[in-house]
Amino acid sequence: MKFQYTNRRDFLKTTGHLLIGFNLFPFLQCSPIEENKTFLDEYTGIPERPHAGRDLIDSWIRLDANGHVTILTGKKELGQGIRTALMQMAADELEVDLKRCHIINGDTGQTANEGYTSGSNSIEGSGIAIRRAAAEAKHFLKQLAAEKWNKDYSKLTVKDGLIQDTENNKITYWELVDGQYFTKNITEEAPLLDFDQYKYVGKPIPREDIKNLVMGKQHFIHDLRFPEMVHARVLHPPTYHAKIKKINIASIESLEGIIKVIQDGNFIAVIAKREYQAIKGLEKLRAETEWEEEPIKITPDKLFTDMKAKQGKALMVEDSSKISPTINSSKIKIRSTYQRPYHMHGSAGPSCAVALWENEQLTVWSPTQGVYPLQSTLTDLFQMDQEKIRCIGIPGSGCYGHNGADDVSAEAALIAKQLPGKHVRLQWMREDEHQWEPYGSAMIMELEAGVSQDGKIEAWDSQIWSDSHSTRPRGEAGNFIAARHLEKSFAFSKGGYSGGAYRNATPIYDIPDHRLRLYNYDGPLRTSALRGLGAYANIFALESFMDELAEASGIDPFTFRINNLKDERAIAVLEELKSKTNWNALERSGDKGYGIAFAKYKNSAAYFAVMAEVEKVPEKEAFKLNKMVGVIEAGQCINPDGLINQTEGGMIQSASWTLLESVKYDENGILSKDWNSYPILRAKDVPGVEVHVINRPELPPLGAGEAAQGPVAAAIANAVFDCTGTRVRELPITAEKVDW
Repeated sequence: MKFQYTNRRDFLKTTGHLLIGFNLFPFLQCSPIEENKTFLDEYTGIPERPHAGRDLIDSWIRLDANGHVTILTGKKELGQGIRTALMQMAADELEVDLKRCHIINGDTGQTANEGYTSGSNSIEGSGIAIRRAAAEAKHFLKQLAAEKWNKDYSKLTVKDGLIQDTENNKITYWELVDGQYFTKNITEEAPLLDFDQYKYVGKPIPREDIKNLVMGKQHFIHDLRFPEMVHARVLHPPTYHAKIKKINIASIESLEGIIKVIQDGNFIAVIAKREYQAIKGLEKLRAETEWEEEPIKITPDKLFTDMKAKQGKALMVEDSSKISPTINSSKIKIRSTYQRPYHMHGSAGPSCAVALWENEQLTVWSPTQGVYPLQSTLTDLFQMDQEKIRCIGIPGSGCYGHNGADDVSAEAALIAKQLPGKHVRLQWMREDEHQWEPYGSAMIMELEAGVSQDGKIEAWDSQIWSDSHSTRPRGEAGNFIAARHLEKSFAFSKGGYSGGAYRNATPIYDIPDHRLRLYNYDGPLRTSALRGLGAYANIFALESFMDELAEASGIDPFTFRINNLKDERAIAVLEELKSKTNWNALERSGDKGYGIAFAKYKNSAAYFAVMAEVEKVPEKEAFKLNKMVGVIEAGQCINPDGLINQTEGGMIQSASWTLLESVKYDENGILSKDWNSYPILRAKDVPGVEVHVINRPELPPLGAGEAAQGPVAAAIANAVFDCTGTRVRELPITAEKVDW
């Protein structure tokens, strides 16, 4: 567990084979690549060892003695396809066959600390680091070959790791490393390939993880099994702040298969030989336990009023003294208020983790989005040396944002400490996931703007009320719910409010004057990072409001947006959407409506525009979402299929949030405990989805994973208005809110 090799002999004794890296030990032998023959033996993995610094090549790229390349990244695969995309980037820059490439994601025992996999920044961050490391590795090896042959570096070419000069001298990467020890840093001076030389980047390379899922192979943390592994369930309190009044542990310990029942304050866990035995023990324990409960004071009917009543002093994000007089003097001035409810992640698979406590060291296999933040927070929880804790990232089913992944990992670790030497598998029940995960915050967005006679926006004023969008574990154990329930509890602190609340609240449009005020709110429910953070609600409000301004100005919504933009890439995305949807020739019957919306995620990532088609169902006084067409531009597209997959998924999820989802609760706690009480979009109701990609291979890649969330919500709202004449400003947009 403490990854420390004092000398080469100890390293060989521990690992059993050699790893070719640029700051490791040399390999002993390697056959050259023969003409028309690929040198590639079976991949046996690489020895486990901690990375030695972000600036070292082999913290990102390693070559082994069998002709393989291993890429390492601190980012997690959450279904966004970064495993394949990052390997594409590395293979191209190294100029090796993609079949040689393998990847390790998120492991404190091996990969660099890249924080959380969030904010759609894996390709922008980790991808660029890997691309530079690969370029540096190739550059260094070509220099070695040039020196070896006394040849001009610029005359050397590489094909699948085979370096060749104009006189047909040949040598492989693997032969060059032979018998030598190198420590090489990433200087960022190594030349990168021109985009027109890429073999894999820009191609729809199939994803191995999808193939494995379709074939039913083990993939998720839920599938992970170890010999003699035991199973656990946690008895979570029925409501926030509830405390145990009466409990009968003895009656549970006598049940078949029960190994142990743990109680530490209000943290209760059942451990059993088999999973169903743990569930039966939990059910009996729940039925026989009495709690002293504290009611929730701010119920849904009071929520938005309470937000404004407790608003306090505004955080002035952007200011302009000319806002009010400019708006007041504008030809057209409008003020509108929009609202978003609490939304949950609703992960398909309840949170799950496996932990092993052995020899006073802890290993946790976790679906967390950040193995290093989890490690540091567990360090605080157990008050132990960080190097004695290893967190290994494993994909979770429907695990994204800050759901229950970190909490279940901490709970599994607490239980494992009580049963040393045993792998403990803990999975939450569905009601645990729905009741205890941190939700996306409810929000109020109040917008006011003035528009000139010719349709130019002259001033824009935004006010936002929101709870925190980031209470992720970052080193303080109180961020784990279990830590707050222990006898010696850890205090929870939100640690300030993140800028996620006003993400995308500043319009990307060309507006001379704008002001943005944020009112932080300490709400009644647990909140944290949900896909897109505040951008979903802010773009819903902003782009709905843009349609209101366009309507008041008597200008087509495409034309109105384009006339208020200077960003040529933004304009190109809107024009492409207009073309792909054949906007001017759409059927304008009384029963159909069309709405558009656009945003540049975080005002720094991918551009996305979307059109939604909504149709009335008069006999039911309802409407249905028929179709969505999107256009995305994320700079250099690494994998078109991956980008389309991500965008389609975001569009569908956003449609579900926008049309159906809202966390229900009352003074007695959370009511949305299952899929009936928290409905999501069913497969049969998913609309037609079409995505078009504008590829700009000459530009840096941009984050795209969360680009669709906000625009889709606004496009649906705008389509509902076009179809029914009702402007719905409070999510979700249901038929009951439409004036029929």
